[in-house]
Amino acid sequence: MGRSSIEELRLLGAKLSGKVIQNINSTFSGGGVAEILSRMVPLLSQVGVDARWDVIKGDNAFFEVTKKFHNALHGRHEEITERDLSIYMETNERNMKELQLYGDIMFIHDPQPAALIQRKNEIGKKWIWRCHIDISHADEKVWKFLEPFVFQYDAGIFSAPAFSRHLPLRQFLISPSIDPLSDKNRELTPETIDDVLAQFHIPKDKPIITQVSRFDYLKDPVGVIEAFRMVRKSISCRLVLAGGTATDDPESEKVLAEVQEKAGSDPDIHVLLIPPESNIEINALQRASTIVLQKSLREGFGLTVAEALWKAKPVVASAVGGITLQVRNKLTGLLSHGIEGTAYAIRQLLTNPDYARRLGQNGREHVRHNFLITRHMRDYMLLFLALENPADIIMI
Repeated sequence: MGRSSIEELRLLGAKLSGKVIQNINSTFSGGGVAEILSRMVPLLSQVGVDARWDVIKGDNAFFEVTKKFHNALHGRHEEITERDLSIYMETNERNMKELQLYGDIMFIHDPQPAALIQRKNEIGKKWIWRCHIDISHADEKVWKFLEPFVFQYDAGIFSAPAFSRHLPLRQFLISPSIDPLSDKNRELTPETIDDVLAQFHIPKDKPIITQVSRFDYLKDPVGVIEAFRMVRKSISCRLVLAGGTATDDPESEKVLAEVQEKAGSDPDIHVLLIPPESNIEINALQRASTIVLQKSLREGFGLTVAEALWKAKPVVASAVGGITLQVRNKLTGLLSHGIEGTAYAIRQLLTNPDYARRLGQNGREHVRHNFLITRHMRDYMLLFLALENPADIIMI
């Protein structure tokens, strides 16, 4: 974070003096949204923006429904019943009564709290809906259900151009980011990396291929194991599948059980259940890796891709969603299609380490210029100013 960037952010922060930005999502930990907010909110406060963060309350039934919504909006078939829709509405209506909505700008993240917009006519303010997922192939039933809520917002934010929809509101393209100074992304000593590998009983005797992701069907961890076993037929290597669960994702434990069954007692496959705040451990695992994977079937952005690229690691990732903004095929990494395509790309990098190193170096520079948190903060602050002062031209 250069001095000029910080000065620019402080200038923008001064223009937002007196305004409260209230972020609302569904969980304080687990997943990319919570991770971004945990870094973004305190950093905005440091540059003079009164940014705050609240979460809605819901029971297991609600989060089972919103997980179905999440999958369906990504294009996966889900059976959505009228009871599911009632549970969603009942929980949002309860939060409308119990949750204090005090922000001058209400910044609502993803579908779980989207219906809070029904308080807009009563309390006024400016409302933003931040969609972190890929809705380009959304199930029409779920999207038609959410549309009346989304239409009431003053602005919508999407992570990639392909995610936008025909909406009667202003739309903004703002890609997510990583904080290079966070525990998950800062430089680590070789001793720290070795200690983490020893903690998880991962030898360094052969190349390490790693995917770090929440245990989720859309991250295709079982497909990762199948691709790895194809590679291992000709190249000796290890696989690390590291991830956790989230309070708003009741499906993750079932996925983890299926992954563990698929891995069996294979000594070359390490399935690690890591708590959400294990940032040093995740950092070390990525830095110890020869190749980092992100074999998602659908993806809003994929922060783990930016994390790996920032560490100059060669990345093999599916050509889906926001991943394609980060991995420019054969320039900053390799994009793959399917299990066989993933295996082929892994073999290509393992057998050509100079090429892999060059991709990693290019990837780090790509993240430096496009996906660091200072750029993300600037984009958000300019959007806040545009909503508060629609007639003004913001110039820095």
